[in-house]
Amino acid sequence: MYPAIIEKYLAPSTVADALAAIAQHNGEATVFAGGMSIMQAIKARLIEARCVIDLGNIDELRGVSVGEDGATIGPMTRYADLQREKKLHGAYQAINDAATTVGDRQVRNRGTIGGSLCWNYVAACMPPTVLALDAQVELTGPGGSVRSVSTSEFFLGALETTRRDDELLTMITLPAAAGKAGSSYKKWSTQVDGLPIIGVAVYVETDDGGTCTAARFAVGGILPVVKRSAAAEEQLIGTKAGASDAISSATAAAAEELDPQGDRWVQAAYRKLLIQSLGNEVVAKAFERAAGGAA
Repeated sequence: MYPAIIEKYLAPSTVADALAAIAQHNGEATVFAGGMSIMQAIKARLIEARCVIDLGNIDELRGVSVGEDGATIGPMTRYADLQREKKLHGAYQAINDAATTVGDRQVRNRGTIGGSLCWNYVAACMPPTVLALDAQVELTGPGGSVRSVSTSEFFLGALETTRRDDELLTMITLPAAAGKAGSSYKKWSTQVDGLPIIGVAVYVETDDGGTCTAARFAVGGILPVVKRSAAAEEQLIGTKAGASDAISSATAAAAEELDPQGDRWVQAAYRKLLIQSLGNEVVAKAFERAAGGAA
């Protein structure tokens, strides 16, 4: 299907110009990041885009920075750049994992992390990843007003976030690690480049002896929205790397707590098994990375 007529295309080069364009075309503007998801919706006429505002020329929304205070990622940073970004290795390496498995080569070269977070599709790789990393998103609105929202509050439901129509996501911030830290993400899909049936992201911090002192366990591919498992996180604290029985107990607790739904692709019971099996692998990898092991 072809989209309805798009009357105006704008490509601002600054955030201020983009916000001004949104205000000028109040209620009629559709904002493009990578456009990989929203263009499909426009072609299917689920969205009527009378005015398109393309953020692709705004250089200030790109890039990755890592320092003592944590990391920042520009929302227009493309997956292809994130999958190669070695500065994220270790504590934030789940971002590399997720970027590597998003869609196909075309999507990874055009799609952006900010576009994925704002679209918030139930089966997507980036929402559970940033949730496990306890990320904050910076939203800039009219007049340059800025507010910071935790990802635990940002994701409201399928295709729904707390971002208002007159705001842009302008920064993603990841907190600094306390001690040794590692993270990992893995998805399971019915095809190599397909959307995840289940995706699991895990972050752990450990002491010098390899015992977990903090943990975050997030799962995507479940309705109505990506979720963290408090039960798994509680059980992981105090667990040592390599303690397979304790890790399996924690991932089983996550499967029971999150209680995933079934659909025409996978039954609910199988989704629970996926949370456990993927969870075991992802937790083990996060521990390995926290210890400074192989990527």
